[in-house]
Amino acid sequence: MQLKGRRAIPATALVALLTSTVPASVHPHVFAEARLEVMLNSDRTVKSLRHLWRFDDVFSSTVLMEFDKNADLKLDDAELQEIASTIHASLAEYNYFQVVTLDGKDVAMKPPPALMVNYEQDQLIVLFESEPKAPLKLTGKVDFGVYDPTFYTAIDFTEDTNMAVADLPAGCSRSVIRPDPDEALAQNQATLTEQFFNDPAGTDMSKIFATKLELTCQG
Repeated sequence: MQLKGRRAIPATALVALLTSTVPASVHPHVFAEARLEVMLNSDRTVKSLRHLWRFDDVFSSTVLMEFDKNADLKLDDAELQEIASTIHASLAEYNYFQVVTLDGKDVAMKPPPALMVNYEQDQLIVLFESEPKAPLKLTGKVDFGVYDPTFYTAIDFTEDTNMAVADLPAGCSRSVIRPDPDEALAQNQATLTEQFFNDPAGTDMSKIFATKLELTCQG
């Protein structure tokens, strides 16, 4: 993956996050606590997905050192915008780590028009909102998840309540699915080949490990 932002900084954690060539078998190096809220329209279609990622202190401090051009140990508005633009451009080919399916079939999402980045209490926070490309009606089984196909970044929903849906309509139930890694490996052993684990770009099969918000609706 090539960095597509306005600034390319070699050998930093930010570039590693966006352009990792580390084999997928390696443990994650960057960690983020996440929140996801599914927003609905009155006609039982999905309006948007609202994401919040709060990155770990080590990664956040590295970003601060690399983007703090005036060395005041702060990130001003221009510096935050540069980080946001870099992440926005570089994660486009990865669909911003989103996975959405309807009855097991992938649902295409529009890229978010922009990302918002804050730096609070020594942590980098990324926020964005995206919409389905076509109307997505709540019927059958709809899954929403977040995962990094390269396994370099761990996006963690520490509480089930961090995966929410606003105003869930009648006839729908909500559950959070947390796959057991060992069971996922066993169930997909035939397709998880050595090539999969050594592909630096990752593959779609990595979504079997993603924590998902599952909505099951009648009609």
